[in-house]
Amino acid sequence: MTIQEINLGDSASVTKTVTETDVYLFAGITGDLNPAHTNEVSASQTQFGGRIAHGILGAGFISAVLGMKLPGPGTIYLGQELKFTKPVYIGDTVTACCTVNEILPEKNIVKLETICTNQRGDVVIKGMATAMPPKS
Repeated sequence: MTIQEINLGDSASVTKTVTETDVYLFAGITGDLNPAHTNEVSASQTQFGGRIAHGILGAGFISAVLGMKLPGPGTIYLGQELKFTKPVYIGDTVTACCTVNEILPEKNIVKLETICTNQRGDVVIKGMATAMPPKS
């Protein structure tokens, strides 16, 4: 979608169940082998009681919304403010929803509220994204 096709309040979402494979692949790709994500014995002794997904893995679902749905292919992701409010556990189903709350046509920029929830409806990540839609 171009900036001319986007309206305040437009929203889109993606949903993904986080698997053990997702967590291990993300750990390998990024080099973040924190035991909170990769070692059940160690993680079971934390306040979370078990392994959790990397916060930024969950936030990556926001990128999927921006790049594939709203604004969609050709979008340039310029920035993101995030707050991780609850852990995402292996097996959780996360829905990332982005809602347009500001349009700056003169700069070809949109700002979107970003909220990720788990299968129970708990907010696990919230923030604000800035993106540049494709020109055509």
